[in-house]
Amino acid sequence: MKTKKLINAGEKAVDEMLEGILSAHPDHLYAVDGMPRAIVARHGPRQGKVGLVIGGGSGHEPSFLGFVGKGLADAAAVGNVFASPPPDPIIACATAVNGGAGVLFLYGNYAGDVMNFDMAAEMLAMEDLEVRTVLSTDDVASAPADQREKREKRRGVAGNVFIFKAAGAACDLMYSFDEVERVARRANARTYTMGVALSPCSLPQTLKPNFAIGESEMEIGMGIHGEPGVARGELATADEVTDTLLDKILDEMKASAGDRVAVLVNSLGSTPLMELYIMMRRVKQRLDQAGLVIHTSLVGNYCTSLEMAGASITLMHLDDELQRLIAHPCDCAMFRAG
Repeated sequence: MKTKKLINAGEKAVDEMLEGILSAHPDHLYAVDGMPRAIVARHGPRQGKVGLVIGGGSGHEPSFLGFVGKGLADAAAVGNVFASPPPDPIIACATAVNGGAGVLFLYGNYAGDVMNFDMAAEMLAMEDLEVRTVLSTDDVASAPADQREKREKRRGVAGNVFIFKAAGAACDLMYSFDEVERVARRANARTYTMGVALSPCSLPQTLKPNFAIGESEMEIGMGIHGEPGVARGELATADEVTDTLLDKILDEMKASAGDRVAVLVNSLGSTPLMELYIMMRRVKQRLDQAGLVIHTSLVGNYCTSLEMAGASITLMHLDDELQRLIAHPCDCAMFRAG
């Protein structure tokens, strides 16, 4: 059975989406001439500032291009649905945001993205543009934390929002290239995400579910492209699911009473705000019990998986610097702070 989507043609969906986004947000975004998949902030890049380029596959909106703007990312390279952008738009983004202080590539740890961003970095190096890369690896479920080399294989998921935010603020505050890279790595190391999927999504080209799950089942730890999770079982209550996700995060984060956190309760696409706020209620109860202080809380669609039903919870373990950077003003097409 085919799914229903408000599209014209599957193969045109991404480009028509981009045309619509640029039509809706002309004061924030523009596409590089001749490169419609390279989206740049109108008021972000400037001389002497480290440029921040993010990006990845489409289907996760508002990630990634929704977080392009002053005080956050300077540009986003856009791929097909659940597919890495090729090197050309990545190079175009880096060239457009180059202010002479270097360009940081910051994106989720997926093989296709790593290959194409690395290829772009090598080509830019031949043009004497210095590029460095930090991978986001916040998905607690995707690899164990007992060894560093295993944790480095984790996927980047909704925690990207906080990691991008911290790094973008550091760039906006004119941190040096070394310091921007340090901030990005620290932000990533202190960000933890766990998710649960309740139903599949379908690609615009196929209109067929990308995995099967029973009517009364849920899957803990499923990835944002439908990658297998760590456990499948009967659907539980919102409090039980929230506890399962938080137990894993808190066990690894090892925070102490009085520590501060930033919280994200994120919809994977079709989970409504009512359900997200029910989960947020339980998050607050659990964090209060642990003596943790919520500095920032975000609830809504921040890193989706098309129309997948489900949610993820992210905690960033704040220190004084990260708290300042998370609070730093930004003005993007689909996200604002300060």
